[in-house]
Amino acid sequence: MFRRRLRDARGPLGFASLWLFTVAEVAGNAALVHLDILRVDLRYSARTFVRTPGFALMAVAMVALGIGATTSAFSVADYVLIRPLPFPEPNRLVRLWERTADYGRLELSPANYRDWVRAATVFERIGSYHFETANVVGDGDPIRVEGAALSADLLPTLRVRPLLGRLFDADDDRDGAPGTVLLSYRLWQTRFGADASIVGKPVRLNNETHTIIGVMQKEFQFPSSDTQYWTTLRFTEENYVDRGDNWMYAVGRLKKGVTIEAARAELEVIASRSRAQFPKENANVGATVLPFRELSQQTRLLIYALSGASACVLLIACANLANLLLARALGRRRELAVRTAIGAGRERMVRQLMTESLLLAIVGGFAGVAIAYTAVPLLNRLVPTTLPLASNPTVDLRVLFFAVFATVVTGLAFGLAPVFRFSGEADLSGLRESSRSGGGQRERVRSALVIVEIAASVALLASAGLLIRALWTVQAIQPGFKPEGVLTLQTPLPMPQYGKVVTREAFYARVLSDLHETPGVVNAAFVSYLPMGKMRGGIWPVSIDGQAVNRSENKNAFLRYVTPGYFATLNIPIVSGRDIDESDEGNRQAVGVISESFIKRYWPDETPASVLGRHFTFAFRDRVVAGVVRDVRMRGLEREAEPQVYLSSKQVEDDSIIGYVPRGLVVRASTPPEALVPAIRAIVRRLDPALPITEVAAMTELVERDTASRLAQLRVLGAFAAIAFALAGIGIHGLLSFAVSQRTQEIGVRMALGAQPGDILSMVTRRSAVLAMAGVLPGIALAYAAGRSMEALLAGVRPADAMTLVAVVTLAVLMTLLGSVAPTLRALRVDPLTALRAE
Repeated sequence: MFRRRLRDARGPLGFASLWLFTVAEVAGNAALVHLDILRVDLRYSARTFVRTPGFALMAVAMVALGIGATTSAFSVADYVLIRPLPFPEPNRLVRLWERTADYGRLELSPANYRDWVRAATVFERIGSYHFETANVVGDGDPIRVEGAALSADLLPTLRVRPLLGRLFDADDDRDGAPGTVLLSYRLWQTRFGADASIVGKPVRLNNETHTIIGVMQKEFQFPSSDTQYWTTLRFTEENYVDRGDNWMYAVGRLKKGVTIEAARAELEVIASRSRAQFPKENANVGATVLPFRELSQQTRLLIYALSGASACVLLIACANLANLLLARALGRRRELAVRTAIGAGRERMVRQLMTESLLLAIVGGFAGVAIAYTAVPLLNRLVPTTLPLASNPTVDLRVLFFAVFATVVTGLAFGLAPVFRFSGEADLSGLRESSRSGGGQRERVRSALVIVEIAASVALLASAGLLIRALWTVQAIQPGFKPEGVLTLQTPLPMPQYGKVVTREAFYARVLSDLHETPGVVNAAFVSYLPMGKMRGGIWPVSIDGQAVNRSENKNAFLRYVTPGYFATLNIPIVSGRDIDESDEGNRQAVGVISESFIKRYWPDETPASVLGRHFTFAFRDRVVAGVVRDVRMRGLEREAEPQVYLSSKQVEDDSIIGYVPRGLVVRASTPPEALVPAIRAIVRRLDPALPITEVAAMTELVERDTASRLAQLRVLGAFAAIAFALAGIGIHGLLSFAVSQRTQEIGVRMALGAQPGDILSMVTRRSAVLAMAGVLPGIALAYAAGRSMEALLAGVRPADAMTLVAVVTLAVLMTLLGSVAPTLRALRVDPLTALRAE
């Protein structure tokens, strides 16, 4: 018909019309034909899967677990390690630090910061900031919010813009300027009802009136995700006097073409000039420049471990899927041979098997995406809050496509294997083969896949076991105090309202007096910073016996002001001397209670008893040792106890060292401590209705919070290990079950010839033992390598920890035995006559 129409066509328009009509007709008909073939293949695949639901469900589960685990883990890794920060040209942003012999990174002092900014030439701009908190007082109950004080240069350095209003300028940041504040999007929404006319309105922060000049974008979260407002630093000349007063953070933007190494070299030259100019104050003080995205070594190792675990799960899932498809292929050899004998071409069978494999991949892919979307939010706890990222991790489409691609390729490669092996055989030998006969090469491939699964699961189990041992080690460490039965909270005293010592002491006395009259209260005291709290203290220089303070020697100790009864409240043993007393007032000899680690560092030849009465200079005053207490792990169970000095809250000048004003309240109770919260709130509200109570928690929660990150690590890696363990067990079970079904006739012949059940049992279990040993040995090697790579997470536990390795080998053997139970029982139940008659 086409030839006839082509012959009758006249002119170019006729030829063009004919071809267009023909192509459209053929394309439409072809689409309908292929759609019809697809319907046939889908119906056939559905019937096949219904006849073998175990295979279909298992294959879908493998695909789903592989895609879900890999996508969720790598999405978090990409979010933390790779995704650009939400600032223009973030690769040019860096952090500036001071550096000493004992501290590789140290906050800057205002004086050194000012000198560096004036002398540096490699930066477009440099800004500084420090963390602060404030009581927001106004309509409604007072609240305590986290914030930051910025120099006017910081936000232009980051190149951010407000949602409403304007940024800070130089006039806002000068000494004596009226207070101005920028609100976070969250605070604007929650406290101020998203008032579009908020700019220009006043708000009280710590009893100082600030004018709201703007609201920042929703995406802006700096320096951490907890920050809800920003004010200005407003330095005075007094801030530039002490070059050892380190409390500022600095961020710089490099000029185009300048590398971090070049900036570091220039800043070190500037620091060396400062050492020469101020040899006493800046002795041994250097400078360093680091990338803006700073992550602790533990965080990086955790993310790497998480990514490695997910890759292992994907590998095991693909290996199991391959094993399932190979087993299915061997079972369908006769079917394929019959279809070949009646004229089915290879292309048609490839299409059918491809449809089956893709159908499994699609269903499993949807399930995997659901798993990924569920798991990613659960992994949020692994993301450091110090990253200035507003959004939470989301499923990364690039990783999702990779996981889907890997599983689809696996499904196609092993799903199509039989058609290339058996279709088109000239002698149709497949018709004469038993449907249960197999091939040695195919069995070797399947055994190799199971060995890979065992090795990967052993590596994951060992990694999880090492983290469990590390957690036990950390939890066994004594913090130096008794946290049970203690309630903690913060009473954030605003300045300058509580700048006078007499005002603060009156508040402390009234609160503690009322508390001691409250039923269930055993003892109570105030302290600057709680052990293991959010802020764990700051270091101050120590001068022994009147010697001058030399920064090059790094003689420092942690400072805490306390009220009497603090050590009794936390059950911190007093080794020698006495507690801080009510008589330790400002007009008397300043005293201090020191920790045992203080003696070890500064008086190594003395004893707790012999140091009583010794003088030392600390926090601007000459002090006498009044007592010695046990060491307390203030900065966490994994940190060594560091020298501590406890001072009387009365022995400080008015409006001096206000950052260390006691705000933390600890209460020991004979009843459940949480029951005291309403009474404490009522006591504080009577004394100061504008004072919020924040961070209410049992002391045990603070200690548990110290190991919470380890628990999160363990749960995530343990979940991957459990999945790998189950998948490897399934793989062993599948391989042995198929091996027994392949050898049914052989087993029947053996039993007919007199083989005993013990012989059959030995034959099956010997196979599983060989598989187990072949997988365990490389798995142990992989586990040791993984342990070495994440040694920083192990809290002193050795990567070759014998207890862990023995437990893992035992689990691997148990996994093998469990996978062998059903196939072994099936082998023992073989009836010789039935087996001999079977195909």
